[in-house]
Amino acid sequence: MNGKGCSIDNIAIERFFRTLKYNEVCINDYQSVAELRAGIRRYIDFYNHNRFHSALGYKKPMEVYRKATL
Repeated sequence: MNGKGCSIDNIAIERFFRTLKYNEVCINDYQSVAELRAGIRRYIDFYNHNRFHSALGYKKPMEVYRKATL
């Protein structure tokens, strides 16, 4: 962030962490830190490879990334 109150600098990552929190962490009852890490890993994989994103024209992030790096 550039300074106090400049929340738009981090809006994309803040939105991701909100989505992770509400769609994965808060709805599961993890019994250990290892389970939590595995759950977060699964969610990030789902988020990048399987979830359609409206901001990307209903495409998957890895699909857009791969096309951009060709």
